Amino acid sequence: MSAPERIPPRGVTPAAGAAELLARGELTVRGRIRDASNAALFCTVADEGRKVSCVYKPVAGERPLWDFPDGTLAGREVAAYEVSEATGWGLVPPTVLRDGPYGEGMVQLWIETAADDSAAELLALVDAEEPDPGWKAIGFAEVGRGRTALLVHADDVRLRRLAVLDAVINNADRKGGHLLPTSDGRLYGIDHGVTFNVENKLRTLLWGWAGEPLAPEALQVLEVLKDALGDGGTLGVRLAGLITPAEVDATRARVDTLLALGTHPEPNGDWPAIPWPPL
Repeated sequence: MSAPERIPPRGVTPAAGAAELLARGELTVRGRIRDASNAALFCTVADEGRKVSCVYKPVAGERPLWDFPDGTLAGREVAAYEVSEATGWGLVPPTVLRDGPYGEGMVQLWIETAADDSAAELLALVDAEEPDPGWKAIGFAEVGRGRTALLVHADDVRLRRLAVLDAVINNADRKGGHLLPTSDGRLYGIDHGVTFNVENKLRTLLWGWAGEPLAPEALQVLEVLKDALGDGGTLGVRLAGLITPAEVDATRARVDTLLALGTHPEPNGDWPAIPWPPL
């Protein structure tokens, strides 16, 4: 492949009909995203005068994972989008599974982040023992020379919704770099290839609400997901073509558990609670 074009900052909020455009438009590779752990290509997709930027991750470029032996990263990325859409929160950019220049893969709308300090308003390291009002503690982190600092995240409804979504899809890799705030105030989560495992592998920076009661809106959304995942439910049907039957069953079980307990999950100690590197 020729030298990649300059990759622009992530930005543009998803437009109406973006998923359909991603699925049927002409996909053109523009360059490679070099800091990705698996093959990730910056592309454009165009159809009938419309053109958007996107990320294309071909299945052929995926590295095998011993702890995620079934299915594909691409399938799980699309499954995460389907669950996000079912919540009505729109937390994952439009994402489809389609054929491309390097075979079948995941294609996701490119999201540009806000040009201001929006990301800094979500996560921070502070020299304190307790978080300030409006912040939630994650834990202490080594910052060099034997010093530690308190890692915190904002007490933000967008992050709280994302924490619920991650609990449903069993996200094993919710890093700070996977949070994309946009200039219009929206927040998107990306990189959902290690999700939906039948074992509890939740690893996230969003532990600030651990053990706290779920918000009423979250309980309502979980009821919607329960119905959509039930026999003949639209979400269950969609997921069946993307992840394994056992993973679909485990997703139903996680929704049932969240509803039964009525609280945000807590680290169980059997799996590292925070991904590495965290940011």
